[in-house]
Amino acid sequence: MAATVFDSALFRDMFGTPQMRQIFDDRSYVGRCIDAETGLARAQAKAGLIPLDAANVITSLCSVDRIDFEAMRAETEIVGYPILPLVRQLSAMCGEAGRYVHWGATTQDIMDTATMLQCKDAIDVIERQLDAVRSVLSGLAEQHSRTVTAGRTHLQHALPVTFGFRAAVWLSALNRHAERLEQAKERALMVEFGGAAGTLASLGGNGIGLDVRALYAKELGLRNPAITWHVARDGLVELVSLLAAIGGSLGKIAVDVMTMASSEFGEVAEPFVEGRGASSTMPQKRNPISSELMLAAAKMLRERAALMMDAMIQDFERATGPWHLEWSAVPESFLLAASALGQAEFMLKGLSIDTEKMRTNLDITGGLIVAEAVMMGLAPAFGRQQAHDIVYDACRIAISTKRTLYTVLCENMEIVSCLGEDRVRQLTDPANYLGAAETMALDVVAQTRATLSKLHR
Repeated sequence: MAATVFDSALFRDMFGTPQMRQIFDDRSYVGRCIDAETGLARAQAKAGLIPLDAANVITSLCSVDRIDFEAMRAETEIVGYPILPLVRQLSAMCGEAGRYVHWGATTQDIMDTATMLQCKDAIDVIERQLDAVRSVLSGLAEQHSRTVTAGRTHLQHALPVTFGFRAAVWLSALNRHAERLEQAKERALMVEFGGAAGTLASLGGNGIGLDVRALYAKELGLRNPAITWHVARDGLVELVSLLAAIGGSLGKIAVDVMTMASSEFGEVAEPFVEGRGASSTMPQKRNPISSELMLAAAKMLRERAALMMDAMIQDFERATGPWHLEWSAVPESFLLAASALGQAEFMLKGLSIDTEKMRTNLDITGGLIVAEAVMMGLAPAFGRQQAHDIVYDACRIAISTKRTLYTVLCENMEIVSCLGEDRVRQLTDPANYLGAAETMALDVVAQTRATLSKLHR
């Protein structure tokens, strides 16, 4: 029986994806540790620190296919970390050259660098998924840029908006996240090489350690930091916090969709798949499963971001425990973000949108949703405050008598003589009070497509 949803055969693809799991599974992690060790050997050979022949042997013979994982697991439980057991096996693989494996490094150098290589691969996946969701949303925003629907504040009708405007607001947040992710990669994906206390003393005091670190970073395609970051964990915290923010934005979309999909709204529905969202006892049910999973992921991502904040507080030059929190929080965050993005793409790509129901819902308050429009129409003649009081009284009558705002306004000769019935009718049509909603939505669409085009050239 699986202990977590990430391992469960039943739930793992609801809280992760096969591709992301593969990036963070044991075999891939050990493979990345080996990449860190072989990359270090090549960098040290280029710096003249170890023989080039030894580096070539280490690179060619060290392979994850030759690892005895059971022996490594047993020894890791004793040591507390996997690198010493790994180095023993790698050294044995390389014969005489094995003496140069892990030269001058410490356990955390290899583990942190391996984690960064995993994060680099994982970010590539997240970026592609984020781009896919942004592409779908840009299509929805454009297609429905003039689809009038009720704008809601505090769950009450506020002013008319368009569904395209709402989708573009969702999209705008994801666009900013894409920009943040691009920036975060440059800051956060750093090689780690400092030795026992981070000073590179094991390589001598003539600056060769710094040369090795620069060559090491180049070998692995990671940033060369100015100083060891064994206990400065802000890079990983930034990545996990950004994943949590992406999850939060997807959670907001999920809440909106679930609300619009409720029986009382009926404005949208998740894609129909035979049996998906079915109830064991209520045949009529079509539950918004993707949105529910997106919301769950958002909440779980927030928890991991908080855990990473705790892991930042580390003592002196090497920590006594907080580092271990990352071993859970980092892979789980990427799994959750990948799951949420996958669910979002599926749900939004097949989202069923009932524009007629949107219009019906828009009219359920009998035109009260455009009370502000009438007030602003009267303001030039009566002044804003008096116009407010006139329309406020008309709204009160409309509500108490269950009539439309237009009907009540037309009974007020002061209003009719000022505006005329045609103008009153125009002011009480929600489609005429959308401000710059369409323009803003299409601007976001254009910006999105420009950035997607640039990224994929």
